[in-house]
Amino acid sequence: MIETVVVIVHLLVAIGLVGLILIQQGKGAEAGASFGSGASGTVFGSQGSATFLSRLTAVLATVFFLTSLGLAFYASHKATEIRDAGLPVPVLESAPVAPISEDVPVLEEQAPQAPAADDVPVVE
Repeated sequence: MIETVVVIVHLLVAIGLVGLILIQQGKGAEAGASFGSGASGTVFGSQGSATFLSRLTAVLATVFFLTSLGLAFYASHKATEIRDAGLPVPVLESAPVAPISEDVPVLEEQAPQAPAADDVPVVE
């Protein structure tokens, strides 16, 4: 149950994060930046400090990171439970391999022998 909730939150945060990143304007994307305006070369860009959208993006990125770690921990815990339960690991099981000689078709007739030495032209 909790895994399903975490996966749903993870997907919603991922979609929201992509949407927020796409609607934000890049640093130096103003017309003054192309003419050498000093405002676009500051430490924080032309906007000054962080805007609401950039802070929200940082919060969503943190939530995405935490849900990723939670899902990884849950998957690791689940794999340990399966291993400790004694269930067979599918990767280690293999079907018996038939000998190669049975895979090769056998002809009922013998192939003709190589041509005699008299058929070979001689270089003089």
